Amino acid sequence: MRPARLSAGDTVALVAPSGPVPQDLLDAALPVLGGWGVKVRIGAGVRASGGSYLSAPDQARAAEFAEAWLDPEVRCVLAARGGYGTQRMIDLVDWAALRAAGPKVLAGSSDVTALHRAVHTHLGLASLLSPMPASVLFDEPASEHLRRTLFEPDHARVLRAREPDVVVPGRALGVLVGGNLSLLASGLGTAEQGSARGGIVLLEDVTESPYRIDRMVTQLLRSGWFDGVRGIVLGSWAACGDPAEVRELLAERLSPLGVPVLSGFGFGHVAGSPTLPLGVSASLDTELGTLTLDSPALD
Repeated sequence: MRPARLSAGDTVALVAPSGPVPQDLLDAALPVLGGWGVKVRIGAGVRASGGSYLSAPDQARAAEFAEAWLDPEVRCVLAARGGYGTQRMIDLVDWAALRAAGPKVLAGSSDVTALHRAVHTHLGLASLLSPMPASVLFDEPASEHLRRTLFEPDHARVLRAREPDVVVPGRALGVLVGGNLSLLASGLGTAEQGSARGGIVLLEDVTESPYRIDRMVTQLLRSGWFDGVRGIVLGSWAACGDPAEVRELLAERLSPLGVPVLSGFGFGHVAGSPTLPLGVSASLDTELGTLTLDSPALD
């Protein structure tokens, strides 16, 4: 199910389901969000000092997320930043109550991948793998593409690779799944692990050594998570070592799947990252370097 697109005057709730939020980056982004014509509601955890790596205790982060979702005025729940912690609070959320509240937009990336999986599994909703406000990567191109996807999704149906690099040529049609590699691998064995079956997988990560990327991809392969995959799109691998080495190992591990693989798409932990929907059917064309959504990301 695709949530409804936003309109001027709608309310966007900022939440902090993972790490502490850098206040200077948040304050710099708030005028941008305000320029969209929306009301911005800031969760308590977004302004909390947090601990060493969590914005607030698990129960508080779960409550902040649920409160935002259950608020009938809120149309979009946007993670202020990633970090670590979403997996710790997922089991504390009353998903039946959220389902009864009706569909809303979830937007965020990185650690929020686990929350995307939970929203897909427990609520049956498409969501947005998007840049987040309290980040140095929330630049004008990134914020503008997120705005367009939220408000004018009909004009954000064709996504083009920034530096297209064809690993395995071909075309594929499938539902967009995936996100951050480390979160997908660490979600194996949970209720939200999902599957790549019938899907076009989006993969990216940051600050992971090549051997760790190898290990996580191998774990997904050996678990059967990739069984039935139709295509793969690779985003950014910022601070992951030699890009050529990362490209080589991904080609080695993924090419035997026999499906189209396109690298260099430019989403993830990189400036100007586009917003990509998860749970929406799309066509991949490696020759053109494009992902074309069959329908807008939002209804």
